Amino acid sequence: MSCTEKAKKTTEKTITKIPTNKHQATSNRMKRINSIDITRGLVMVIMALDHVRDFMHTTSMTQNPTNLQTTTTLLFMTRWITHLCAPTFVFLSGVSAFLSFRRTKNISESRVFLLKRGFWLIILELTVINFALWYDVHFRLLLMEVISVIGLSFIVLSFLLKLPSRIIGIAGIVLIFSHDLLQGIPVPANPVINFLTSVFFRPALTQITQGLSFYTSYPLIPWLGIMMTGFACGEIFDFPQEKRGRIFLKLGLAILSIFIVIRSINVYGDPSAWKQQKSTLFTFLSFINTTKYPISLLFTLLFLGIMFLILFFSEKVKNRFTEILSIYGKVPLFYFIIHLFIIHSLMFLMLRFQGFAGKDLLFGAFNNGRPKTGGGADLFLIYLIWLSVVVLLYPVCKWYGKYKSEHSYNKILRYL
Repeated sequence: MSCTEKAKKTTEKTITKIPTNKHQATSNRMKRINSIDITRGLVMVIMALDHVRDFMHTTSMTQNPTNLQTTTTLLFMTRWITHLCAPTFVFLSGVSAFLSFRRTKNISESRVFLLKRGFWLIILELTVINFALWYDVHFRLLLMEVISVIGLSFIVLSFLLKLPSRIIGIAGIVLIFSHDLLQGIPVPANPVINFLTSVFFRPALTQITQGLSFYTSYPLIPWLGIMMTGFACGEIFDFPQEKRGRIFLKLGLAILSIFIVIRSINVYGDPSAWKQQKSTLFTFLSFINTTKYPISLLFTLLFLGIMFLILFFSEKVKNRFTEILSIYGKVPLFYFIIHLFIIHSLMFLMLRFQGFAGKDLLFGAFNNGRPKTGGGADLFLIYLIWLSVVVLLYPVCKWYGKYKSEHSYNKILRYL
């Protein structure tokens, strides 16, 4: 072989090693963790069930599905299982923040990203997501829920990055175990104090103007503890898959054991004590019926324990079903926004078929357009609609996930 041919062959080999686009340049350092996508995808699917039920079930306007005096077992469990969603979202958001920080290894860059991400999520919820919830062009109610509290938690976390992750985790656990003590503190009848306590400690309605109300259903402090704990647990994902699977199993069983002990004592950890009911089954439902608004210690322990068991199985199981779940889990915010618009629009389609006219629709604070009486679907149909929505979203999420992956150099896509 001549010197010229050798040089040409060497050049061709070198060229093949050079990334042909920015995505290839970054893909090697941005490897996804399947168990996170699978777990997040599962709770995304479950979350859609709750929103279909909330928008379209016959009794969703008049009945509390976890009220053991009026509910059925199926209705109770339909609502109860969806409690898994928010703690998992917040915890895994903390994990993702840690993984992003570890990848950059730059405090300033990570802080700026978390700040931007945090403010973006708050703005997004108070505009696009609130509109998706109420379809009220006048925005007479601003609702602070899980997306906003993730945003606020990102902002707080951005100022804690200099601390060791274990210190952040310990502080998070302290918040989880102690924030119930704050709920008994009386709040002075002052609009400003009422607003601040609603943002930080307990749900409350603040009347800002005659035509504008602000309601916080996800106050910061309880959820911040979950975010900080998730950030510290991000270190677990540095371990080999087999080892972290064992850790998830042990954590899940340990946390659920702590839940059972504290719940059995029936003194601290939840404002609603469990009680003997009309049957053994309903007594069990009372035992697991913990408080979400604001989240109690026992609520947090119960659903984080279940989440760790799901993470354990997500590390062990790999099949077509988990692959499908991971599609949803790779684009959680995109899925969240799109699914709300689809479900809310389907509600209007249902009302139209049921004979309601435009004059029957109610909009405004806590009114999403649905009439106060009449309308709605039975629980069996709710499940069919839910499955249809999830199936409909699959190709859309798959397309967006692929597009986002192929354009990972686009910084704007990191925020959706």
